[in-house]
Amino acid sequence: MKRVLKGLALLVILAVALLFAWGYAPDGDAASLRAKYMNAASRFVDVGGGLAMHVRNEGKRDGPVLLHGSNSSLHTWEPWAERLGGTYRIINVDQIGHGLTGPNPAADYSSAAFVGTLDKALTRMGVARFALAGNSMGGWVAWNYALAHPDKLSALILVDASGPPDAEPTALPIGFRIARTPGINRLARVITPRGLVERSVRQSVSNQAVIDDAMIDRYHELLLYPGNRDATARRGATARNVADPDALGRLRVPTLILWGAEDKLIPVSAGRWFARTIPGSRLIVYPGIGHLSMEEAPDRSAADVAAWLRSI
Repeated sequence: MKRVLKGLALLVILAVALLFAWGYAPDGDAASLRAKYMNAASRFVDVGGGLAMHVRNEGKRDGPVLLHGSNSSLHTWEPWAERLGGTYRIINVDQIGHGLTGPNPAADYSSAAFVGTLDKALTRMGVARFALAGNSMGGWVAWNYALAHPDKLSALILVDASGPPDAEPTALPIGFRIARTPGINRLARVITPRGLVERSVRQSVSNQAVIDDAMIDRYHELLLYPGNRDATARRGATARNVADPDALGRLRVPTLILWGAEDKLIPVSAGRWFARTIPGSRLIVYPGIGHLSMEEAPDRSAADVAAWLRSI
């Protein structure tokens, strides 16, 4: 029996050693990552409590505030910023636990924390009334913000947004599975191979042509920003509130819903649920597109947003 236990212990030690050899990655250097991923429109907004949020404020006049999804960053909206910035002011935000903002010092990743930190950042920037767009988790933050501060929104744009009840993924990317698995998600704080990040991104996208090395490098390197992996584990362990149809049914903010027909993470049935639930909302579905409609179909989605904003 002792030999068996000793053999098992050696196998465990060997497995852990191989795992570290395969994917161990220390935190990146914050200063170097900021130098690489900031641009001339970047700034850090102090929202108190030791938290400064990375935002980009660019373009001409009042336009949408854009919220990225899980394990992403404000860079996911660059296609819209390029296409809409000539007409609108675009405000991109790295949300808590993501991008160059880094972890929330309060270690809180509830909907109230996401909504509260966003509201403080926009208040500090002097943004009083605005259109709010969100993709995936960012869409979840967006509709939660709309319920909390409907008077501050001129419009709401949900892009493959999370939150509807019974919106089960047909295929959950491996990165999301790891983040939700107790024990394994702790190892993910130090073991983060680039290949695993690439696989997760590719599983989320139908239009594979939009993926290149620079995109994967960005996802991987910003995940290694100090504290972001720990934030990912904490966020994965935090229960998300599900959309209340009665509350959304009382919403009177003009709402546009954009969805990829081939979204395997949040199926298009979720978009139809939002469209049925939010009064007066409009749904546009993109054939052949997956979870990142703004990156996979940038021309179509940006044009649809611009036309809709003009109409309201």
